[in-house]
Amino acid sequence: MTTPGRAVDGDVHRALAEAMAAERLRIVASLIRTTRDWDLAEDAVADAAERALLTWPRDGVPRNPAAWLTTTAARRAIDLIRRAGTERVKLEQVAELERLAAPTGVVPEPGGLGDDRLRLVFTCCHPALPLEGRVALTLRVVAALPTAAIARAFLTTEATMGQRLLRAKQKIARAGIPYRVPAADVLPDRLESVLAVVYLVFTEGYAAAAHPPLAEEAIRLGRLLVELMPDEVEPRGLLALMLLQHSRHEARLVAGELVTLEHQDRSRWDRAMIAEALALGDVAATSRGPYAVQAALAAVHALAATADETDWQAIVTLYDELLTLTPSPVVALNRAIAVGLCDGPLAGLAALDDVADDPALRAFHLLPASRGELLARAGRREEAVAELDRAIELAPTEQERRQLTRRRAELR
Repeated sequence: MTTPGRAVDGDVHRALAEAMAAERLRIVASLIRTTRDWDLAEDAVADAAERALLTWPRDGVPRNPAAWLTTTAARRAIDLIRRAGTERVKLEQVAELERLAAPTGVVPEPGGLGDDRLRLVFTCCHPALPLEGRVALTLRVVAALPTAAIARAFLTTEATMGQRLLRAKQKIARAGIPYRVPAADVLPDRLESVLAVVYLVFTEGYAAAAHPPLAEEAIRLGRLLVELMPDEVEPRGLLALMLLQHSRHEARLVAGELVTLEHQDRSRWDRAMIAEALALGDVAATSRGPYAVQAALAAVHALAATADETDWQAIVTLYDELLTLTPSPVVALNRAIAVGLCDGPLAGLAALDDVADDPALRAFHLLPASRGELLARAGRREEAVAELDRAIELAPTEQERRQLTRRRAELR
């Protein structure tokens, strides 16, 4: 232990932060498995952290802070169960909690599909829950974001987000949603739901650089899934995709303004993040899912020293592959843009014409924005300005409107 006294207050806070970052999810997940009470598990861990701030400055930081937190949280859970009344006391729960509450208690670390953390993630992302509930639970329980912070990120009130979390927990209890990793025959579909939630969190943070901490939290969740499911390809593909996209964060938003990929200062790209993504390996695999293909697309940009050196033919080929995996109008739109940059603006405009009538794209600002850019490259500036006017009207954020307005001014 460290020497007690006020001089170690900084060490206490640092040790507690490190222990909570490393072990909080494992402890919460284990308590939920044992008690089936989500609020009790979160309250017990929060109480353990508060007690650490009271006792560690006096007694010194324990040699094993994580074990201390596990023991204290388990004892607090036992107290809460017993205070709730004898009708709720389940002997098997108390016996398991008492094992965790032993002085040497540690949360089991089986890893892989038997890990409590993975059980918790799959439960939070169960398809029986509405998507908004899955996202809210994942951010609150798995990522430990405060309810107020989640509400701000999704432009709602703390009370509304609290009700969303409550309904999701009640749905788990009423519907008897099991606290387990799904069986092998349904694992791929259920994993797809988990990955979709994580990527939605990332895109919410990445869009217009609105909430960078959300994007960073999604990357942390992606790393956790790769750690717990090392034999699955798509979690690695998703993590690689998020890393490659987020590596451009510093160059994508400069002085509060969005900078398009073509004009970004690539020296500001995070090369360590790019290296981590490329080391995942599956971006070049021959058998891969949609996230790995999208990661491969991002890797083509990451490996080009300048925008002019981008291998647009490779990008068109990858979009063809992605269209076979997930045919969608947005993928077709991105492919058309790539065709225009590979084979010339007229070819790109023809490809855009093939998707322009899709109802899903009529209110999508990137359709007129892309058409305007290709028209400008073809020398048809008046038509390009008219398309950019439409894109500005449809743009969902002020940052994107300003970026499009600057481009329109350049053409005029």
